[in-house]
Amino acid sequence: MARVVFMCGPAGSGKSTFARRLEERGMVRLSFDVELWRRGLPGALPPGPVRAEVESELKERLLWLVSEGRDVVLDFSFWSRAMRDDYRGLLEPFGVVPETIYLATDRETVLERVRDRRGAHADDAVLSEEMAAQYFDGFEVPTEAEGPLRVVHFRRSRGSEVDDVEMVERHHDAGQHRDEAGNEGGTHGRRA
Repeated sequence: MARVVFMCGPAGSGKSTFARRLEERGMVRLSFDVELWRRGLPGALPPGPVRAEVESELKERLLWLVSEGRDVVLDFSFWSRAMRDDYRGLLEPFGVVPETIYLATDRETVLERVRDRRGAHADDAVLSEEMAAQYFDGFEVPTEAEGPLRVVHFRRSRGSEVDDVEMVERHHDAGQHRDEAGNEGGTHGRRA
């Protein structure tokens, strides 16, 4: 059976970085930002009809991939419980229970990352700091009541000029620590 992961977090939380790591391990990554970039519409706020068209195409692709038994990571924001519930309902007929990976990145780090964006590639969408702050403040944090949930904490390593990211996952169901590949008992990088 296919595995589906919802990447969940506000802009600048590290979703695409994490999703690309899952993609490197064999999952198919579907991304609004990548699709908009391919259409020549870089940025976070496409017109409503364009967003609806892209979402419809991504849903079709998701369902086809799942029907083929492929593992998929949805590199979306999943900012609201309603959106997460909608996609859970879409996958239910296939017997797939998606896992939500929530990027619990602090507000200061999120805003700093968004300020540093230059629009150089699909995963580097430029947002105003005001818009990024609104996204962060309006974000609906997922809960265990929604289904399988892992929380990933991104931290900048101290004493480094480079954005040296440490990822620590907490697997809430079992209370076990896992690294970004899902291996038990580990952390990736240095503790901050």
